[in-house]
Amino acid sequence: MGTPEFAVPSLEALIAAGHTICGVFCQPDKPVGRHQNKLQQPPVKECALAHGISVFQPVKLRDGTALTLIRKLAPDLIVVAAYGRILPQDILDCPPMGCINVHSSLLPKYRGAAPIHWAILNGDKETGVTIMHMVETLDAGDVISQVTTPIGSDETAPILTTRLAKLGGKLLVEAVAVLEMGIASRTPQDEGAVTLAPMLTKELSPLDFTKPAWTLHDQVRGLLPWPAATAQVGGVRCKVFLTAVEEKKGMPGTVLEAGKNGLLVACGEGALRIKELQPDGSKRMGAADYLRGHPIEVGNPL
Repeated sequence: MGTPEFAVPSLEALIAAGHTICGVFCQPDKPVGRHQNKLQQPPVKECALAHGISVFQPVKLRDGTALTLIRKLAPDLIVVAAYGRILPQDILDCPPMGCINVHSSLLPKYRGAAPIHWAILNGDKETGVTIMHMVETLDAGDVISQVTTPIGSDETAPILTTRLAKLGGKLLVEAVAVLEMGIASRTPQDEGAVTLAPMLTKELSPLDFTKPAWTLHDQVRGLLPWPAATAQVGGVRCKVFLTAVEEKKGMPGTVLEAGKNGLLVACGEGALRIKELQPDGSKRMGAADYLRGHPIEVGNPL
């Protein structure tokens, strides 16, 4: 059970390890395009169909339809990786070996929908993947195994997601092996150490230049690809896609440089160099390219 690109390496790893995948569940195809008149298949569906595996896309999990399908498929084990739905207890109870989840954080840290983004937003230096036994409470099951990895200082959420997806696939195959042998561990999570990773919102986007430059750099990296950090550049709202931190000083929000190397803005601590942006109603571009058509005076507030 999985939907986005993150779940694909887990499916591929199970196939490569020789396991029989009796069915794949993912969310329904999504309307895309300017007029929302085309349907886009989830990445996991594309992967499953390429391997000749049956795909099921129930709209609901609590009306008995999904449970009936699962009982007909009769899986020994259900693996969940970024499915996007909470499994009800009747489905959790269905397979004899239970249900396990591939979660992209070091649980109990960052339970919820956006653990990778929040790890970067909060300036964490490391994260990882957890394989856990599933319970009805979100991401609260006993841990089978974990793997830790550092977060690069310039690593964006999409790049880190790709890395963690691959780590998750490898760790998943190892976890399934110990489950088959009946020796999988069950380490309860420390409820006192739980933190949450709720869904991202556009309210997180605006950059506040009174904050340290590193905090804003983390914000830019952590809000990709959506909703993206934003700033008013010469009175125009722009999404900010690529930044760097420099040790320069000035009144927070003041433009220190504006030219061929992009836009350097003073922060509460240090300065943030904006390298790539996207003005509302336009395309993504280098900040230097934007400034050629929209010059900004050094010394002015952004």
